[in-house]
Amino acid sequence: MERRPRSPGEVIALCRERGIQIVDLKFTDLPGTLQHFSIPARALDEGVFRDGIGFDGSSIRGFQHIQESDMLLVPDPSSAFVDPIYRVPTLSVICDVRDPVTGERYWRDPRYVAQKAEAYLRESGIADTAYFGPEVEFFIFDSVRYDQNEHCGYYFVDSEEGAWNSGREGKNLGHRPRYKEGYFPAPPTDSLQDLRSIAILKMMEAGIDIEVHHHEVATAGQGEIDMRYQTLTRMADQVMLYKYILRNVAREHDKTVTFMPKPLFGDNGSGMHVHVSLWKDGENLFYDPEGYAQLSLLGMYFIGGLLRHARALCALIAPTTNSYRRLVPGFEAPVNLVYSQRNRSAAVRIPVYSRSPGAKRIEFRTPDPSCNPYLAFAAILMAGLDGIFNETDPGDPLDTDVYELSPEELADLHTVPGSLDEALRELEEDHEFLLRGSVFTSDLLGTWLEYKRRREVDPVRLRPHPYEFYLYYDT
Repeated sequence: MERRPRSPGEVIALCRERGIQIVDLKFTDLPGTLQHFSIPARALDEGVFRDGIGFDGSSIRGFQHIQESDMLLVPDPSSAFVDPIYRVPTLSVICDVRDPVTGERYWRDPRYVAQKAEAYLRESGIADTAYFGPEVEFFIFDSVRYDQNEHCGYYFVDSEEGAWNSGREGKNLGHRPRYKEGYFPAPPTDSLQDLRSIAILKMMEAGIDIEVHHHEVATAGQGEIDMRYQTLTRMADQVMLYKYILRNVAREHDKTVTFMPKPLFGDNGSGMHVHVSLWKDGENLFYDPEGYAQLSLLGMYFIGGLLRHARALCALIAPTTNSYRRLVPGFEAPVNLVYSQRNRSAAVRIPVYSRSPGAKRIEFRTPDPSCNPYLAFAAILMAGLDGIFNETDPGDPLDTDVYELSPEELADLHTVPGSLDEALRELEEDHEFLLRGSVFTSDLLGTWLEYKRRREVDPVRLRPHPYEFYLYYDT
């Protein structure tokens, strides 16, 4: 991986050196979808990095109303990279959003929220760096079709790897992952090795440090690519680029990628386990050789904050109605608001693979890849810091198999919300911790709640579900 440019001058020089013809300006809307527009490379000068380029903010989800639509994109030179997707030589730059009237950063720009969270951490004096390492899972399908209108609603997904194709007539070579048996099979059962390898090579070209990739538990092409830990905003940038690159590589191979948490019934969903550690002056503050699972008291307080605010966090870290098809009590999903050093049914796990001080971290297992990573990572950090400020005791670990607990013991466990609607109510009641340091604002949270209810919760609630016909048509 080549060194990223650090200044506007270095970006412009890189364009000349690499024969760049197009500059692509990328940013993220409030729900978490990557947006872009492009300019000729000859139009890129230092003034663009200073003054920005205008765009219509009223056409971007969660941004401005039509009467206040003019907004500015200001490229961040440290984010520039030669884009590995386009055929025309293109430099991509991630941008910050500004208000053209005041010149100030835009409070609904998700990237600004992540940057404010990092600044708040430094100002707190607790730590100077928060490292994040998400495990982003996904499905690679061969085809998908779906529709929803007044008189019908359906979806069909298919994968050459799907266990349901084992009995398909015609040419059929077998070797498909059985349901819940897709973890680590070698080719030919894992038929997507090369596609994932091509994707990670392109990610590395874009400056993303990759650690590992593999098939995941579910049938039908579930996979995972893990990035080496990075600082909060930089990692959120990388998650957006990860999705962008993987989708386009799959498209080149006539396949399609989804980061929906639960696209298949009867098999594992896709999560995004998030590893977090706090550092100060080069020292990992989460490490204590004498602590439970070698975790420090400060790390325990961080867990305490996560568990205390987890139900509200779900509105940001598991923010779709589909998220709650994955987060169902009684199954493998991490719905129990407890912690453990090895128990994967706990919301928070403390990995014990390594006893190295630098490797000590906590793993928050409830998030999924449908989230906006800028908002999700910032919210996770703010909840953990609240736990540290208040010295929140996370209680005793749950190292017992949750499926062996008695009904009485299970009744004592707190769990995540059962629906997006419930999670939004929790956020409405518990969000003061997010407002500290003006990291989140009441305006942004109000916009998020209104958008999610009007555009997602209510439309799903108003439509009959296909399975309801199976259950009730003859009643």
